[in-house]
Amino acid sequence: MRKRFITILAIGMTLPAALALVSCRSEGKSQDTSASDVPSATVAEVKRGNIAHTLSLAGQFQPYQVVDVHPKVSGFMRKINVDIGDKVRKGDTLAVLEVPELQAQLEGSKFDLEQAKSEILRAQHEIARAEAIHAAEHLDYQRLLDTSKAQPGLVAQQELDDAQSKDLSSASQVDAAKAAADAAHQHAEAARANNERVQAIQNYTDVVAPIDGVVVWRYADTGALIQSGTNSNQQDLPIVRLAQSTLLRLRMPIPEDDVQYIHEGDPMQIRIDALNRSITGKVVRFTRSVNFETRTMETEVDVENRDLSISPGMYANTRLQMASASNVLTVPVEALVIRDNQQAIYVVDASNRIYVRNVVVGLRGTKLAEIKSGLNQGDHVIVGGQEKYNDGEQVSPMMTQTQSSEEMKESGGVIDMKSEDNDGGAQ
Repeated sequence: MRKRFITILAIGMTLPAALALVSCRSEGKSQDTSASDVPSATVAEVKRGNIAHTLSLAGQFQPYQVVDVHPKVSGFMRKINVDIGDKVRKGDTLAVLEVPELQAQLEGSKFDLEQAKSEILRAQHEIARAEAIHAAEHLDYQRLLDTSKAQPGLVAQQELDDAQSKDLSSASQVDAAKAAADAAHQHAEAARANNERVQAIQNYTDVVAPIDGVVVWRYADTGALIQSGTNSNQQDLPIVRLAQSTLLRLRMPIPEDDVQYIHEGDPMQIRIDALNRSITGKVVRFTRSVNFETRTMETEVDVENRDLSISPGMYANTRLQMASASNVLTVPVEALVIRDNQQAIYVVDASNRIYVRNVVVGLRGTKLAEIKSGLNQGDHVIVGGQEKYNDGEQVSPMMTQTQSSEEMKESGGVIDMKSEDNDGGAQ
């Protein structure tokens, strides 16, 4: 009996302890389950920084102008004064042609001009003689007429008519002399024009440089028969080819995707590896047309080359900053999502709850994007996996470190002068 009582007493004392233990375990399990229901989220801080988009390209120097110099007359090369590599100034005589029949034409035109001048002088004398005769004839007629009026019948009518006829005839002689003088003047003008024409052709035998430049090629030698370049349909060779190399065009093919960023006046860094020289230039012109085959747009920078240290045909590596944003709010591009056809970002507030905000995105790089409005510096945004979260949901944020600035570099092909496998082409 006593053993049974002791057993019941032991069970009665053990049961509350067991119940308490079970209760504690249940409560701990409930708390662990509640904590595990809050999802974690990778977040990044909105920072202030810079985003730049730069393009590296290979360009080639070209002369600003290239002129094939043709003579204006055909003839034999009597003398050529230049050779390849010579520097010439505008107006310098490059070559002298010989046209034998042209000298005879020039002498003939001079003779015609002198003859026309003599005709003018003779016509002037003829006018003076005719005017003198007319004055005498007119005076005789007037004297007879006055006498006839003063003393009627004293002068015969026949004599008076003859005097009047001579007066009129002498007046006609004056008019004829003046007409001959006008014709002589016109003949003289024609002779002068012909003389100037032949003289101009004679002057064309001296072939002069139309621009300042360098002789890059010579096509003719002394004694050669040179054809004139007045007919564009003919394919006659020029005498020399001139290149204006004191000012060069640096041409670069801009890829189609980057055409939108090109503007006149954009600064460009230029590196000429062959000369170990760096210079700065500006975009001065572009074709505003994309090539159908290469899908690029030709763009040019003018480079001063007064000392001719840069040779046309040289390559240069260029660096063009196409777009940039300084001291702006930046976020990782993984933070951007499209929601209701708008750019949005999931923001985690101080109570670790999610709020979806629409944002205005500016310049976008490969890693960072500019936020123009919708966020503040220091905000925490979810990076990746936004489809797993809902607006207003509480999360457990896990901070990740991100960069605040980015320079997005794009290469449209550069020249590596140190590479033996390059063969001078673009990589």
